[in-house]
Amino acid sequence: MKRVLIALTMGLLTVSAFAADLPIAAPPPPRTPVYIPAFNWSGIYIGVNGGYSFGTTTTVGGSGGLSTNGFVAGGTFGGNFQAGMFVFGAEGDFDWDNIKGTPSPAVCPGCLETSNWLATVRGRVGVAWDRLLIYGTGGAAFQNLKFSTCCSSAVTNPIGWTGGGGIEFAISPNWSVKAEYLFVDFNNKPTIVTIFSLTENVIRGGVNFRF
Repeated sequence: MKRVLIALTMGLLTVSAFAADLPIAAPPPPRTPVYIPAFNWSGIYIGVNGGYSFGTTTTVGGSGGLSTNGFVAGGTFGGNFQAGMFVFGAEGDFDWDNIKGTPSPAVCPGCLETSNWLATVRGRVGVAWDRLLIYGTGGAAFQNLKFSTCCSSAVTNPIGWTGGGGIEFAISPNWSVKAEYLFVDFNNKPTIVTIFSLTENVIRGGVNFRF
């Protein structure tokens, strides 16, 4: 039995010595980190938009008025420049507009107010968190407005101002979707009936393609 133990001990020592002489395997090379850059909003884009508009037309002095509402849809063109988290841009749009309203008979019997288009030219300033952009916007607004009575009609293109804000999300390097609110104000514009003040609230969504 003693001889068996001695033989096993000698065998284990021999294996240990042999294993100690074997070369140590080199560790695997470190993985190269994959850098995924944050989304950059800089560039020129075009898009389409659509939504709903509702507002109020009142005569100067508040002697009468009417509610207007209807759908809007059209196209958008703009550009952005990103500096850090901040995004600066300019945007213009031209929308088909079917807004209409009828004053009360006491104010103007048989009168009808309609609009065929609405356009804006605005600046945009926003803060970006990668693919998410929250922005404010403001600028000039232009509208086609027709005011009709039972006997005559007149078309005017008032110029006003607009302001609002929105949120935009990039679903790919080139495509983004947005939701936007604009307040539009055309103050003290003459018509064939009187001087009026028109305000509108435009709520719309859109899809942009960035070049």
